Amino acid sequence: MKILVIGSGGREHALAWRISQSKRVSSVLVSPGNAGTTRSEGIRNIQGQTVSEWLRIAQEENVYLTVVGPEAPLSEGIVDTFRAAGLRIFGPTQAASQLEGSKDFAKQFMVRHGIPTARAATFNEAAAAHSYIDQHGAPIVIKADGLAAGKGVVVAMRLQEAHDAVDAMLGGSLGGAGHRVVIEEFLTGEEASFIVMVDGKHILPLATSQDHKRLLDGDQGPNTGGMGAYSPAPVVTPSLHGRIMREIIVPTVAGMAAEGTPYTGFLYAGVMIDAQGIPKTLEFNCRMGDPETQPIMMRLKSDFTVLLEHAIDGTLNTIEAEWDLKNAIGVVMAAEGYPGTPRKGDVITGLDSKSENVEVFQAGTSLTSEGEVVTSGGRVLCVTAMAHTLKQARQLAYTHAEQIHFNGAQQRSDIGWRALPVSGQH
Repeated sequence: MKILVIGSGGREHALAWRISQSKRVSSVLVSPGNAGTTRSEGIRNIQGQTVSEWLRIAQEENVYLTVVGPEAPLSEGIVDTFRAAGLRIFGPTQAASQLEGSKDFAKQFMVRHGIPTARAATFNEAAAAHSYIDQHGAPIVIKADGLAAGKGVVVAMRLQEAHDAVDAMLGGSLGGAGHRVVIEEFLTGEEASFIVMVDGKHILPLATSQDHKRLLDGDQGPNTGGMGAYSPAPVVTPSLHGRIMREIIVPTVAGMAAEGTPYTGFLYAGVMIDAQGIPKTLEFNCRMGDPETQPIMMRLKSDFTVLLEHAIDGTLNTIEAEWDLKNAIGVVMAAEGYPGTPRKGDVITGLDSKSENVEVFQAGTSLTSEGEVVTSGGRVLCVTAMAHTLKQARQLAYTHAEQIHFNGAQQRSDIGWRALPVSGQH
């Protein structure tokens, strides 16, 4: 069978890599893909940028099922279009993907269904927003309502930062994504990524993970799309796992069904766990996380295509996913200038070096006409390693990363620090 993966990032490279391991799969098509998917065995890039192009590819290539990586095609209704054409696809409908596409929709939904989350208010004009900020003080969180490619959240530690963020977003800095802003209370604690597969009714939890949003060591610097991740996340104990399922995931899936928009696809809850171990929902994503997908896919032992089939057929309750008990960790190497304006076109060397239990998942890369791999985006690649302990996996990942070079490369040296015995251990 042929499987189509939509997207071009590290998440899509990792999904395609895991799917290509299945004996049932003849080839994996990635559209549009990157230089890494071009160079991977059993994977073929195929150019496509729009829903209509992806539909044509799926039909012409006789694709068995399609997996959607990023959020934008979901918000554009790719799942509705494919289903109308009688094609098998895994992801939420356009209506259901509002859980990520609109922060205001998600917040109102959580309030309606009693799902624990931060106190918040929504504004579309600046004066009222500024007044709210002055009333509540800092730290405070400002979020653009719409999709902003990971750049729509400002955690303002000072009042001026909050006021500036409101002016920028409502002033058009993020285009249509910032026409409304959601302002919410600042939650303290430890954040975990809780990702499940949903078939409309049944839920299959994936391995727990935790990512690192800030650019610099010690969780300093600006927010990014994620500078690294590891799985499992020790902060999600078995009892906390049960509580997150009961209080957040199950009510979300039930609530979406009750409101006439049954949820299918990956559902990602960003959860803040406070000092008392109480979880609250920071946000929902309607897709796998990036870079969480990379260590999660390293640990998945089940045939991923079987999980996807059950999810599309509504029978997730009849299977379980099998996980490697080892720890996996991914270290992102980013381009100079990221997360602002990343520099492109720097030649990457060392990609052909091999290490056991290490995979390099590419993201912001492209091939030149001479066949050189060059940087083409902010997060360039993710060096992902697996070992018996997190400390060993981290050592493996960083040792391998030293063999990869491009001008201006940025990476954190402390990925996984929260889960290692000595806090801040580098």
